[in-house]
Amino acid sequence: MKSNLKIQGMSLVELMIALAIMGIIAAIGIPTYSNQIMSSKRDEAKTTLVQLKLQQENYRLENISYATAAQLGNPSLEYYTLTVTNISGTAFTLTATAKSGTRQASDTGCTVLNIDQSMTRTPDACW
Repeated sequence: MKSNLKIQGMSLVELMIALAIMGIIAAIGIPTYSNQIMSSKRDEAKTTLVQLKLQQENYRLENISYATAAQLGNPSLEYYTLTVTNISGTAFTLTATAKSGTRQASDTGCTVLNIDQSMTRTPDACW
């Protein structure tokens, strides 16, 4: 017995509808994905700053002042530069600055993250 079924492909209209749907999904998804990646890199910098703060407190227990970046071992991050400033016997400031030329440099308002000996974290919106 012979079947009279014809195998047909997609029509041009169906193809255009599928492409339009894919375009809409991409237009929404790609920026959301990029923002999520930027946020995760910022979280990595914040975690590192808190770890360095704890190292500072441990160092201060045995010394008369807080540590320099070299004494802390100054870990390196791919997207941020870490610095230690305002070092004294009672104070320090840890800073993570987004490296220019990276996606983090366009992280509006959050390119510089700070934490000090009192756990004062700036800018507030980024923490």
